Amino acid sequence: MDSPLTTIGLPIALGIIMLGLGLGLTVADFRRVGRYPKPALIALACQALLLPAFCFGLVVALDLEPELAVGMMLLAASPGGTTANLYSHLFGGHVALNVTLTAVNSVLAVVTLPVVVNLSAGYLLADSTSIGLQFDKVLQVFAIVLVPVAIGMAIRALREGLADRLARPVKILSVIVLVAVIAGTLLKERDNIVEYLAAVGVAVLIFNVVSLAVGYGAPRLAGAGRRESIAAGMEIGIHNSTLAITVAVSPALLNSTEMAIPGAVYGIVMFFTAAAFGYLVTRPRATRPSSADA
Repeated sequence: MDSPLTTIGLPIALGIIMLGLGLGLTVADFRRVGRYPKPALIALACQALLLPAFCFGLVVALDLEPELAVGMMLLAASPGGTTANLYSHLFGGHVALNVTLTAVNSVLAVVTLPVVVNLSAGYLLADSTSIGLQFDKVLQVFAIVLVPVAIGMAIRALREGLADRLARPVKILSVIVLVAVIAGTLLKERDNIVEYLAAVGVAVLIFNVVSLAVGYGAPRLAGAGRRESIAAGMEIGIHNSTLAITVAVSPALLNSTEMAIPGAVYGIVMFFTAAAFGYLVTRPRATRPSSADA
């Protein structure tokens, strides 16, 4: 589960991908996020409050084993993964909003993740252990998200023509890298996939689909644009499963392989559900004829 592919290879690959995303961003994109804060605030509220509450109700309703239930809560409390930025980019979301949400969520997780996990562990486990989120994990997320994006933006600011020429090849490379990661993950875990899916597959799938739907639907209902809603949907629906696995198996934190199972299953399932979600919200829709046409 906690293999070099996910702990080393994926962050490096995503760092390269984030460089490509930065090539298409300008400071004006972030100013627009500041002028329209509603989608960001709604997404953060869903991430920090609504989804952990839903996940708790889900694990209780499904009567999961206590360790697996705590692993699900750990997943729900984890911030959005950097993969969300890539999916948002591929499906026309507001990438600047994604980058902002990932950065802010990573800071909030220092407080919200220990609180959510400790409260749920105290309720679900007979012998619970208090945890904290190590500061170096937060720095890793910032390094993967912000540094490559800043470099890409600097290239666009200094050499706009070069950024335009690089944008399409890098986007194609991003898809290739993502497919390679999916294939590698499936190959690495082929002996354990059936066992993992049997244990938490239903809970993970329900939580993932609800996360994507809430992330997209809540901003839309509040009047946000489609690009902003796609970004929020990806950010909320694609949790940082690598962080969840690391916290679960770390001897200094939870030290539980079983608690890492939901994160491992989620890390595989989310690739496919996020792609299906992106297709559904961006597919061409037939327009009804107007009364004038009739």
